[in-house]
Amino acid sequence: MWIALVSLYGVLKGARDVIKKKALQKSSAVEVLFFYTLLSFIFVLPEIGTAMAVDGHFLGYVAVKSVIIFIAWICSFKAIEHLPISFFGVMDMSRVIFASILGIIGLGEVITQKKAIGMLIVLAGLMLVNLPQKGTASKNTAGVKYILLVLLSCFLNACSEMLDKMLMKDMTSGQLQFWYMFFLVILYLGYMLVTKTKIDIKIIFKNYWVLILSVLFVIGDKALFIACSYEGSTVIAMTLIKQCSVLVTIIGGRLVFKEKRTVYRIVCACVIILGIITALL
Repeated sequence: MWIALVSLYGVLKGARDVIKKKALQKSSAVEVLFFYTLLSFIFVLPEIGTAMAVDGHFLGYVAVKSVIIFIAWICSFKAIEHLPISFFGVMDMSRVIFASILGIIGLGEVITQKKAIGMLIVLAGLMLVNLPQKGTASKNTAGVKYILLVLLSCFLNACSEMLDKMLMKDMTSGQLQFWYMFFLVILYLGYMLVTKTKIDIKIIFKNYWVLILSVLFVIGDKALFIACSYEGSTVIAMTLIKQCSVLVTIIGGRLVFKEKRTVYRIVCACVIILGIITALL
């Protein structure tokens, strides 16, 4: 069951990445982030009753998770704004490395031989898809800043995933979603006030992509948190399964943004999926 839930999260995550780029064509990253989290929080307000029953001790950990995601999302949104979405989707798979290391160090998870082989195949697919086309080396060099932002986002997301696994032992998915979104709304609101970010209310309310993002986010995170509560799920395995999102971003990049190298990237994605299947068998 948890594998199906994580797979659902992966598909929705890939769709969200494509939609984020569409939303950023109409509004700034900070505007999208604030209203995206605000709408998501409104959607989880029905959980307020059970959320108030959470032991205050755990709220500190949820706050730490929220700060981590606050920074990670700023990094990823800036990268999505400037990089091809299919390229971003592939680079985002770097979180496999970080999640695996953190799962071993922080949660004492064990890498079996099959998981190790699967991870190596995933990394091989990642390296293949990053092979530059002739004449694109200079362009990729110019985007080093945003590639570093993707890698930082991947590391922070891996830290957040480890906290999810720990917190879901003592909280329900609704409780975690409520407080996590509550802290994020405060953080982005504070960021806007400190940086004196100007908001174009007319445009942001017409940017329906933000609403779609919020709906997909709430559904995806609900599925992920429930999956974390299963005893058999591990950070390493879940991170590997999530990589199915790359297929959505590659296809979305082609259909929505007319990006190139689609067939080549799909072949590389199939290599990655082979690695995921190998790790889970």
